[in-house]
Amino acid sequence: MTTKMYSPVWDLDVFFKGGSDSPAFAEHVVETEKEINAFKTDVHNWEPTNSISDTTELLNIIKKFELGTKKIREASAFVSCLQAQNIEDKKADEHRAKLTTLSAAFQSALTILDEKLTKYDASVWESIMNSAELTELSFVLTERRTAATEKLSQKEESLINSLAIDGYHSWSQLYDLVVGNIKIPFKDNGEEKQLSIGQAANKFSNPDRQVRREIFEKWETAWEQQSDYLSRALNHLAGFRLNVYKERGWEDVLKEPLAINRMEKETLDTMWEVIAKNKQPLVEFLNRKAELLGLEKLSWYDLDAPMGNTEVKLSYQEGAEFIIENFTHFGEEMASFAKMAFEEKWIEAEDRPGKRPGGFHTYFPASSQSRIFMTYSGTPSNISTLAHELGHGFHTYAMRELALLNRNYAMNVAETASTFAEMIVADASVKKAQTKEEKITLLEDKIQRTIALLMNIHARFLFETKFYEERKNGMVSVEKLNALMEAAQKEAYGDALSQYHPSFWASKLHFYITGVPFYNFPYTFGFLFSLGIYAQALEEGKGYEEKYIALLKDTASMKVEDLAKKHLNVDLTKPEFWEKAVGLCIEDIKEFLALTEK
Repeated sequence: MTTKMYSPVWDLDVFFKGGSDSPAFAEHVVETEKEINAFKTDVHNWEPTNSISDTTELLNIIKKFELGTKKIREASAFVSCLQAQNIEDKKADEHRAKLTTLSAAFQSALTILDEKLTKYDASVWESIMNSAELTELSFVLTERRTAATEKLSQKEESLINSLAIDGYHSWSQLYDLVVGNIKIPFKDNGEEKQLSIGQAANKFSNPDRQVRREIFEKWETAWEQQSDYLSRALNHLAGFRLNVYKERGWEDVLKEPLAINRMEKETLDTMWEVIAKNKQPLVEFLNRKAELLGLEKLSWYDLDAPMGNTEVKLSYQEGAEFIIENFTHFGEEMASFAKMAFEEKWIEAEDRPGKRPGGFHTYFPASSQSRIFMTYSGTPSNISTLAHELGHGFHTYAMRELALLNRNYAMNVAETASTFAEMIVADASVKKAQTKEEKITLLEDKIQRTIALLMNIHARFLFETKFYEERKNGMVSVEKLNALMEAAQKEAYGDALSQYHPSFWASKLHFYITGVPFYNFPYTFGFLFSLGIYAQALEEGKGYEEKYIALLKDTASMKVEDLAKKHLNVDLTKPEFWEKAVGLCIEDIKEFLALTEK
């Protein structure tokens, strides 16, 4: 039987043929605007009577809410793909601006809806939520109702949403514009090339240290040249948030991100405390890697350097088949999903100029399809990234039959599914190793993700927390931003590096995302939470997939503490769970240290 060859270029025409100039997409945007305007009118005209008799009318409002959500998310997913595949697609940028305006209008209508939900007495609300028509949506609707009581009036919140188009989201768009124009000069076999940010980032895993150093120096220079623009963007993003929080009476900048992630501050604090107490083994790993590379200490650009002379590379086809094969060992549904994604061209992985850096998964709710974006060059890290994004895809696939409002899971649990998929592939890679040298190489690559999630993400969290405190007192200069970042990196990495990346605040897109503030700690939460799930999966074997899918289905309708208690029988506010999860990471490091001992 001949294996089907998988294309590394995705298919977007199945949604709207013609890319940015698609007539079908233009028509979809017009329809979306009509639906949003109709929804806004209906919400304005609806007046709750504080009676159980409102159930039918509320249900009709919610159905229109779901329809508007479906349409605008379909459009936004399409534009995200257009912008990622070609950073010079100006028409896609225009579409993004239009969708930002529509999203703000939709959000304003939702603000009105949320405030009207607060008009119900607790007993009436409980009766409505217990009705057959709305009981499945009781968690998400009650969540919205509760959140509305902690915000400003509907008029004020609507004004904030309107002002955010040009006073908040536009700063994120400016960041995208600046980054899209950055080129990194690089000589490849004597030929001068202009690398995109994504292509340049891939060079940090080059085995040649001279190449890594050269790219890093030019990388730093490129971000420094744009630092005045980017510092303005970052300062104004933070300033907008802080002013909104101040008006709402929110003193803690973590209030919103914690609420979005449906978790308690006690859980977050406990997680970071356990990580901070267990940094020494991670520092020992970095010191051993430096020793093996013939260095006194690693520099920032050495963190992703491959180990040994064994160059473990797989073609895109080989990487796809490897992922499918190992997903099969866990469960048939997960493997079937991955196979479908490869066969139906859901993945953009081609290594070419003009693409945006990084990787992501996005979902098209009206089409019930996913799309995955990355730049694939065949390294173990690339394969892990691909598995990671497929994990996101499987999460949405597992929830496909739920009501749309019950599929809006938070980022922290989203990273659980992706990291779980990544773990399956990483462990399989290590076990498949043919030689000791190859095992060291693959184990080191696996540990790199531990370093990224327990050190790099920690640095981002420390930086952002301190930056917001500084921003309360006024604009933060480029020099101060650099100092804050370097101090955060030194603390997070246990001062194990000889050179840091002070302009990381400029190069990391996550600091400029307006949809989710503090786009950092959910990654670490998801990583460690997934380790707990993964440990159970290993204990119970192949039949665990059914329980795993049950957990995924609950991720958008429970707080994470309740989710963990129900499916794992653990208390996330206590250190025991986190210590066990971090302990699994340390076991990998111990094995690496034993294998590399001289």
